[in-house]
Amino acid sequence: MKKDLVINAGSSTLKWKLFSIPDETIIATGLIDRINLPNSVFTVKRPQHDPYKAVKPSITYDLAVTMLLSFLKDHGLVKHLREITGIGHRVVAGGEHFKDSVLIDDEVLAEIHNLAEYAPLHNPVQARYIEIFKQLLPDVRQVAVFDTSLYADMPKVNCLYPIPYEYYTDLGIRKYGAHGTSHRYVANRAADLLKKDLSDLKMITCHLGSGSSITAFNQGRVIDTSMGFTPLGGVMMATRSGDLDPSLVGFLAEKLGISVNEVIDILNQKSGLLGISQLSPDQRDLEDAENSNPQAKLALEMFINRVVRFIGSYVAELGGLDALIFTAGCGENGITMRERIMEQLTYFGINADVERNNVRGKEQQINQVTDAVQVLVVPTNEELMIARDIQRILR
Repeated sequence: MKKDLVINAGSSTLKWKLFSIPDETIIATGLIDRINLPNSVFTVKRPQHDPYKAVKPSITYDLAVTMLLSFLKDHGLVKHLREITGIGHRVVAGGEHFKDSVLIDDEVLAEIHNLAEYAPLHNPVQARYIEIFKQLLPDVRQVAVFDTSLYADMPKVNCLYPIPYEYYTDLGIRKYGAHGTSHRYVANRAADLLKKDLSDLKMITCHLGSGSSITAFNQGRVIDTSMGFTPLGGVMMATRSGDLDPSLVGFLAEKLGISVNEVIDILNQKSGLLGISQLSPDQRDLEDAENSNPQAKLALEMFINRVVRFIGSYVAELGGLDALIFTAGCGENGITMRERIMEQLTYFGINADVERNNVRGKEQQINQVTDAVQVLVVPTNEELMIARDIQRILR
């Protein structure tokens, strides 16, 4: 039986899923947490088995891959490692160079390293894992799936910033977007659910989680997205500010006596829902507290306002709307949040159906069936999208 391995690596985590091919059944899923930190944790879940957990003094990048492959073989998930016929890696930054997922060779690997300045916490680590798998499984072909490839051909009118043009040509400064694999999956899945071709739809997908982004599709192509040069841009998020007046960076650096990088850290880690509420970055905590905590209420209202603002501007760009999609943690599970967003979109002919909207983590139309615009919850599945890209590229 052929099996494909999907790798989603962060700076200190390694998430993985093993799929049987071609039926796309999940054989096992795992997480290695606290990599290169004390008390690293190796966990595995698989159908009809108790979860597996092991704590190690510290797991390095190399040891993480060795432990993963040993577990697959020792626990019978693969009889031989040669059953693994493809490995797919999520890679954060692909720049304009990569407009689609690609088979990894030496040239591709070198370019992933070269693009590290656009994702310094992710690209070097993801490149390192590619190298380790190549060393341990030299005969297994690997595929890179880029978060940014969905946006590589976005119209220049929407992806460029109104700054000197040579900063784009010489430095590559433009909107690159994020969550591309998630948006690609839910857009295609929503089109399937609506029994239409994506190329026939004007669609907006809302990936609302701790990081949030909104993307507009027209005739199957992305025309705009909320995140920018980095994932700091766009809508207000759990701890990220989203869009703001850029002069605030210099102003805060001067007033607080700190560096520009320290200001950026504040905008990334101490702003958004957490910064306004001064309570929590979690929308659920704020909903529990908003009746007695004005700042919690304000934080939620600001988040909703900014989501609605992006949706409204994208409807104007699209010249109409056929489908609005919610996904990711808040988008899939935030019943109250979705309803409050839809309440501000009635002028587009969107009317929440309270009973239909009472759903978490399940594919469902959540507005009234007579509405011209269809509003759906579609749980994201980035790993499945990567697995399908492995099949498409390798077979």
